[in-house]
Amino acid sequence: MRQGTDGQAVIRFRAAGVSLLLAHLLLVGWLTLRPLDVPWVTAANLSPFAGIKADLSLGPAAAFRQIGGGLLLLAPLGVLLPVAGGRLYVSPWLSLARTVAAGSLISLAIELGQTGVPGQVVDVDSLFLNTAGVALAHVLVVPACRARLRRRGGPEPRVVSRRGREAAQGSTPTISRVGMAP
Repeated sequence: MRQGTDGQAVIRFRAAGVSLLLAHLLLVGWLTLRPLDVPWVTAANLSPFAGIKADLSLGPAAAFRQIGGGLLLLAPLGVLLPVAGGRLYVSPWLSLARTVAAGSLISLAIELGQTGVPGQVVDVDSLFLNTAGVALAHVLVVPACRARLRRRGGPEPRVVSRRGREAAQGSTPTISRVGMAP
């Protein structure tokens, strides 16, 4: 492939990732931040894993539905955030850390936003489940997809010098130090 074609494909791929990411975040915002008309509301759960224990006591089907829903709510972010970033040649651990951190911050923002929404309850366990879902999706999908795209001939990585400049363009000339006039 020619370099111009690769650059256009990367731009289209990133644009699709950003569009899907925004659509998913809008859907999650609508699902989690809309007011609910309920006759009563449970208290906020600020005890870690208390909600998960309560879900497990309801039986396997209800527990699977509750815990699975928490895992799946933000799981697409584990794939969409790296796609929107558009990097093929990046450390897998750095990518995982960046994606999980962004996913947990988005989950925290949703939980904090729910404090002012009628009918919605803050649950610290959903923060844990959402973050675990982002991490699982990232680990299961992103490294394999990146390896496949690299084999197909994705754009080569840019060589960056220690100073953060691209080595292919050469270094910027520097001016020697001049002492102060007396």
